[in-house]
Amino acid sequence: MKKIYHLQTCNTCQRIIKEIQPTPDVVLQNIKEEEITAKQLEEMHELSGSYEALFSKRARLYKEKDLKNKDLSEEDYKQFILEHYTFLKRPVIIVNDKIFIGNSAKTVAAAKEAIF
Repeated sequence: MKKIYHLQTCNTCQRIIKEIQPTPDVVLQNIKEEEITAKQLEEMHELSGSYEALFSKRARLYKEKDLKNKDLSEEDYKQFILEHYTFLKRPVIIVNDKIFIGNSAKTVAAAKEAIF
């Protein structure tokens, strides 16, 4: 399976998708229009080993809810990601049994190499 979870309105996600130039067998899921299911999140968790690794601490809601001053558990991270799409660190790229989370140059380069 090759899949990219992204946000259509995110310029960074769009730049990365353009850079990767996914082939037709890569499924693109705009997480704002097609919400992440609990099953999909479980699959991401199995590959990443942690919900915290999938959680975006840059999300506007993270600041608004003052979550940095709370002691969050793995279950909390899971619930927040399922509650609102902006809590997922983007993009999340899955290539077979490998997962690439976020937009660092190193992560994007590794994902690009894995897709081809």
